[in-house]
Formats: sequence, C-alpha cells, structure tokens
Amino acid sequence: MRVAIASRIFNPEPSAASFRLEALARAFADHGHDVTVFTSTIPRERRGEAASFAQRTAWMRVRRFPVVRNRSGYVRGYVPYLSFDIPLFFRLLCSRRFDVIITEPPPTTGAVVRLVAGLRRVPYMYYAADIWADAAQQTASAAFVVRAVRIVERWALRGASAVLSVSDGVTARLAALGASDRALTIGNGIDVEAFNFTGETESDEDPLFVYAGTSSEWHGSGIFVEAFAEVLRELPEARLLFIGGGSERDELEQKARRIGIEGSVDFRPSVAPAQLAEILRRSTASLASQRPEVGYDYAFPTKLYASAACGTPLIFAGSGPAVEFVASEVDGTPIGRAAAYTPAAVSESMIETVRHAASRDRRLAVAKWARNQVAISRPAELAVRRAEELLS
Repeated sequence: MRVAIASRIFNPEPSAASFRLEALARAFADHGHDVTVFTSTIPRERRGEAASFAQRTAWMRVRRFPVVRNRSGYVRGYVPYLSFDIPLFFRLLCSRRFDVIITEPPPTTGAVVRLVAGLRRVPYMYYAADIWADAAQQTASAAFVVRAVRIVERWALRGASAVLSVSDGVTARLAALGASDRALTIGNGIDVEAFNFTGETESDEDPLFVYAGTSSEWHGSGIFVEAFAEVLRELPEARLLFIGGGSERDELEQKARRIGIEGSVDFRPSVAPAQLAEILRRSTASLASQRPEVGYDYAFPTKLYASAACGTPLIFAGSGPAVEFVASEVDGTPIGRAAAYTPAAVSESMIETVRHAASRDRRLAVAKWARNQVAISRPAELAVRRAEELLS
C-alpha cells in the first residue's frame, strides 16, 4: 500500500503532531507499506538536525516545500496555512498515485486533501487531534471567521473515509459535526523513546517548574505566572521556565514584568526532544493547564504524557480529562496534582510538590508506568489497521 501523509508540521520540528505522525509513518512502514510525507521546509533553527533526522528516517520519503512562517517561526495563521495548502494541492495532484492519504488539521489542509482525493478517486483519512472551530472560538477571531472554520472543518471531515480521533471527548464533538459514523477513537500518546528516564536525572538544587509547549488562549497558562508570585514569597529561590511559543507568549512575558517577577521567570524557544527530556527529568514539576468553562474542556494537553514518561511530577490546573490522568496512581500514589483554576490553588500545589519532593525511585516507577500506558505506538497501530481495513 502506498501511503501519503500531509501535514504542515513534521519532525524535526518539535510538536505533538510531529511525534504522532512520525509514529504513524513508522507503523505503516513496519507493516510493509510505502510512506511519503508532504510537509514544510525545516525551520532555520532546526536545520542542524536535518542530517541526523534523514539518517534515522531513511525508511520513508519526506517531501518538503517552503512556507510562510509567523514572527515566532511557526506555520500558524491564515496566511501561513494557505502558503502550505495551495502548493500542497498541486504537489498531491501531480505526484504518483497513492492508495490512501492521511491529513492533519488545520481544516484547510483537510479541504485540500478532500479535493485532491476526489479528483484522483482515492480515500483519505482525517486525523482529528482536536476540533479547530472550537479552538478558534476561544481566540479573538471574529464570529464569521469561526463560522467559516466550522464549515470548512465539517466539509473536510464528512468527505473522509475514516476519521481518527485522539480521545472520547473529540469523538463526541465529531458527532456534532456529522462525522460520528466514520470516527474511530484510537487515543493519543508520546514518543517514549525520546521522553524517558534515561540520562541525567539529578534534580536542580533550586525548585524548577517547567511549562513545555504551546501557550494559547484555551490553555490559560498565565495562571502559573500569577500563582508563581505567591510561590516566591515562600520559596524565593524557585524558578519558572516556559519552553515553546504560542499566541499568549508575549502576554505571559508582559504579565511577569507587570507582577514584578521577571527575574525568576524564563522564556525559551522550543528545543529538541532529547534536550526537553533532560530538562523535565531535572525539574521539580511539569505544568499544564486547560482554561475551564470555555467549551474546550474535552481537550488534553499531551505535554502531560511527555512529562510522565520522564518521571516528572505533574501539576495540572483547570478541567477536562487531564484531571483524571494526573490522579492515576502508581504504587498507590497519584502521579500528580490537579488544582482548581485559581492562583491560590495552583500556588499551593506548587509549594506542596516542593515540600514532598519525589525521590529518584518514585520518578523511575512513574516513568516505567507511563512507558506502558502512553506510548504513541499504540494509537499508530490502530490507525494502520483502520487504513488496511479500508483497502481490503
């Protein structure tokens, strides 16, 4: 079977989508299928990783094309999306024939794939990592933009022969978009080869809290900046580190300056998985949030999977399925703390995590548990089986 994967983002550019799609490509290859990935050129700051990436992925073809990136270097925003989607139409249309095409959001990419698949009379699968119209509703986007996104997303979903859902919550939302009859919940996970307990595991002497990943409106990660002001009153040596970008990145920096704690809060760009894993292993706790009661409560921050796989204690603020995940027990003790979405509750959880620091043995036990529970290879296998069923 000849498989095409279409995504604006792919390794070595770090993101949940990159890990998910490389695992999917590897699963197809392990089943003896031919895989070609259509994606964007490697960001300038990642080009040093190109050779090692090409060496370890020689089993698949990766076809890259230049795109417009925003000022943070991401393919995010309507112009960057179109800079990928329009050339993608012709790249897929003029390529050799594939037996199945798999597409990731944004919905505009799904719409392009539906057009090409219709013209070439091949099935396609839509990998629904989330519902973009719901996410757009949490931003400052105008109402007509949200409606347009929902129309395009519904059209892209309804044309798919199969829709791969990362959670029961996403599957429930797919029903509202008319795609429940073709949706399959395969779950989600993380690359446990990249995120693990191997390597440097000595915690930093001073308390270090790490938020690694996108900071957008629906995440509401500003709650950690607000809470950290209270933490510093009791633990003045503590540090808060944000790694990654997102639409709220500038606002977070401004908030830290406004509160007067900018000297204890650091902001860094995304880093390679191996480097991030080392930071997580040495941190006091990993942070994640989901702003409650905004219509996006079903979402799950995959950064929790990566942190658990590194054995890092978890602190989650907000609502949704992550609350249940951090309450998961290993040897009778939860792997993290779920806090109400208030600065007081979050700061208390951060302080308590320092007071009851996890031992190395405890971290190792959590990492071993997570390796069995959150490996991205499991959903990838389910996706491959679904594709094989389509073409059988």
